Formats: sequence, C-alpha cells, structure tokens
Amino acid sequence: MTRFIFEVALAGALTAQATDKIKTTKGDLEVHPVRHGTVVFKWNGKTVFVDPVGGAASFKLYGTPDLVLVTDIHGDHFSKDTLTEIVKEKTVVITPEAVAALAPEGLKKSITTLTNGGSMEKLDVKIDAVPMYNLTPARQRFHNKGRGNGYVMTFGGKRVYVSGDTEDIPEMRALKKIDAAFVCMNLPYTMTPEQAADAVREFKPKVVYPYHYRGSDTAKFEKLVGDASEVRLRDWYKK
Repeated sequence: MTRFIFEVALAGALTAQATDKIKTTKGDLEVHPVRHGTVVFKWNGKTVFVDPVGGAASFKLYGTPDLVLVTDIHGDHFSKDTLTEIVKEKTVVITPEAVAALAPEGLKKSITTLTNGGSMEKLDVKIDAVPMYNLTPARQRFHNKGRGNGYVMTFGGKRVYVSGDTEDIPEMRALKKIDAAFVCMNLPYTMTPEQAADAVREFKPKVVYPYHYRGSDTAKFEKLVGDASEVRLRDWYKK
C-alpha cells in the first residue's frame, strides 16, 4: 500500500516526546501526544485540544487552544477545572450534550454541542461526531450509546479519527478514507487489543495510533494489525 507521508521532528527542549507531522493541502498537521486520552493538534495557525485534562500546566507548551473537543463525561476526558483554566474568550469548545449539561456556567457560552451523526465546520476544520459506546454486556454500564462522541476531523483534506471510549462498534468499522486514527484499548472500560486490531483491519486507516491504552499490549495490537495500516506507537504515559 502507499505509505502515508510522515515526518518526525523534536518537539522542543521541554519535552522528550516527538512531534509527528502529517502533510495536508494547507501545511503540516502536527500531532502531539499528551497523556492517556489527550492529544493536541497544530495546523494552519490553529491549535486543537482533544480531551484536555490534568490542569493548565500540562498544556503550557502548546499555547492557548483555538478549538477544544471533548468526547465524554468521565474525568479522564472532561475536566471542569482544566477547561476553566485553558478556555479563553475566542476558544471554540465542542462537546456532546451530556458534557455541556455538566459544564460550569462560565463555560457554557463557549460550548457548541454535537450529537452522534452531527457535523459542523469551525476554524476551517470540518468536524463529524460519530458514536462511541460499549457492546459487551458487562461493559455497557461504562459507555452507553448516544452519550459520548468520537470525532472525525478534516484538516486540509486529511481525515483524522479520534475514537473516544468505545468498543469495535459497527460505526467504527464502517469508517471510510481515514488518514490517521487514534484508537483506544483498555479493560474493563473499552476493548481489547484484539478487538481494536480487528476493527482497524476492517476500516483500514492509513496510520493508526493506539492511545488510551493503559495496561494493554500495544505490541500485540501492532502485530495483529499487520500490513492493514501503519501503526505508530507513541508513549502516552511518559513520567
């Protein structure tokens, strides 16, 4: 298969984590793994935070976000305190309705809600909200269908999928033309490496990043994906 154009550069003296640069029609999309389920994108002069938690100090390297996406209500995805600290007057925040309902009054004016299947464009980034939920009966109490959002973001023609907390649901398997995918795996809350790899082999993103994988065997995931996608292993739990 054609290899996804991909470069690696140093992120700077304050972090040992690498910055992945993905070519788009409007310049490079920078991918900054932060921790667990949190990722920062920089593109076309804009900064996008996905699921920022852990306090403002965790994001001092990245500056003020222009766009923030939140996937779900759980504390490893939604932090009222962190959002209050980092969201500024012009920051656009996109969340599911369940998150907006729990947000402090001071943040509500910055929030636009999206439900599963919804779509909008903000700051030249097209955002599609896709389902994220559990299928296994014993796990359904963690993430019920319709509450949270995964997101497909389009940056200069490149489609980037962030799964949120989910199992290998039909809606994931049906995704098309995904250039980069961030796919979760950890028990008992989401899915196994086997489930994640099986889904990836079906929807075939050009590049896949396992994230939100605490306690999971990412090497097994990489082996099971095989040549279906280019697997990029990054350290989301750097001390």
